[in-house]
Amino acid sequence: MQSRTEASLLAVAWRAGVCTAGGFLLAACATTAPVPKQVAAPATAAVGLQQSETGFTVAEDVRVGPDTQTEYDNAMRLLEQKEYGPGIALLVKVTQSAPAVTAPYVDLGIAYSRSGDLDKAEASLKRALELNPRHPIAYNEIGMVYRKKGQFAAARESYEKAIALVPGFHYARLNLAILCDLYLSDLSCALDNYLAYQQAVPTDQQASIWIADVRTRAGR
Repeated sequence: MQSRTEASLLAVAWRAGVCTAGGFLLAACATTAPVPKQVAAPATAAVGLQQSETGFTVAEDVRVGPDTQTEYDNAMRLLEQKEYGPGIALLVKVTQSAPAVTAPYVDLGIAYSRSGDLDKAEASLKRALELNPRHPIAYNEIGMVYRKKGQFAAARESYEKAIALVPGFHYARLNLAILCDLYLSDLSCALDNYLAYQQAVPTDQQASIWIADVRTRAGR
């Protein structure tokens, strides 16, 4: 059987500059004004997940100080180099300086998960979802954490929430397909989501192999 690899964002980028709809995986405005310490994003905050050649973009309109921005950028560089310990330490500082911003919590969840601390990964991603319950990237990442912890029903629910928010979010489509295929033995779910993933990412030739394999096992 061909191996399946779950799809996670390497990191949720948060960049300085003027906020626009396009840009990086998660964009934010950085100015010298501090983030209000007690103000969280509204529970009904809209999330505009947009796809570009570089990935997915979530625009988050926030204001942070230059020191916080620098710490965040340095943390991102460390995570890209797989220096999870110091990268996590910097991100924790960022969450203390900007407690109402979701991006650092999502990145913490990714970093903790990749370093093997699934409990802290889950806690960080839950905090991101408390700040914005309509965040598809956070749902996708916490779904992977639940899968690693053997909580398959919770993983499925999380992926389905991400897809309900953004049907074209192919990371969650692929992860749901793999979960249904390899862990839940739900071949109908697996096939439907592999097909949706293939439609979104036609250049991934592995998808055709996975689809053929599922159809063979399902007797289709």
